[in-house]
Amino acid sequence: MSVVLYPNAKINIGLRVLRRRPDGFHDIETLFWPTQVKDILEVSKSDFLVMRRYGRRYPSDDNDLCLQAYRLLKEDFDIPPVAIDLFKNIPHGAGLGGGSADGAFTLKAINKLFSLGLENAQLAVYAAKLGSDCPFFIYNEPMMGEGRGNILKHFSAGWVSSFVGDKPKYSIRIVTPSIQVSTAEAYRGITPSEGGAGLYEQLCRIPVEHWRGIVVNDFEKTVFAQYPELAAEKENLYRDGALYASMSGSGSSLFGIFPRW
Repeated sequence: MSVVLYPNAKINIGLRVLRRRPDGFHDIETLFWPTQVKDILEVSKSDFLVMRRYGRRYPSDDNDLCLQAYRLLKEDFDIPPVAIDLFKNIPHGAGLGGGSADGAFTLKAINKLFSLGLENAQLAVYAAKLGSDCPFFIYNEPMMGEGRGNILKHFSAGWVSSFVGDKPKYSIRIVTPSIQVSTAEAYRGITPSEGGAGLYEQLCRIPVEHWRGIVVNDFEKTVFAQYPELAAEKENLYRDGALYASMSGSGSSLFGIFPRW
């Protein structure tokens, strides 16, 4: 018996780093947005715990978030070993949250496989122990992230419906250059952006067509200075007709929002 799920990547629409916290992390404000770039995850009952990886190469060890997810639930539930088979399609270290998605979806798969009966709010508590953005992938819908990214609230501005349905008004293109940006490195150069209009207010008030230069990712200033080719990729998206383009997370992926004609 097994459960097959498809962990998807996310992008960050706007990302403000507000302040450094006493615990060494930073408070942020961002809109998490699910995308159609997906891994394939199968979790099966097994005689022993095993993790097998396929597809894209990426660093892996015994601290893999999928294994951590199993061990978190094992602490509270009498569940047998599982075999975890993961086909990686989401690029590693690209600001798309691929590892976080895999960990969160492993929680969901085990919950389903063993009929644990955990609601999303309960799964999100476990996910927060895996990583700051992991709870988002439990809900997997547009959500504002605050705190370390783990404090979530539903987002439902009028323009959201323009990305879904039979005749969406916009499409999203993701570009991932062959550059890996260290999140810790990106934070070291950041200048917190306290003050001014909050991101939530901007996204609710300003149409997509006017986001350029207003809805910003605070990491771009320092990351682009170190990797000017990423700034060039962003400009390429605008030259191709994007209404809005930005880096996702701390990079290196960028995305453009395009009109559908």
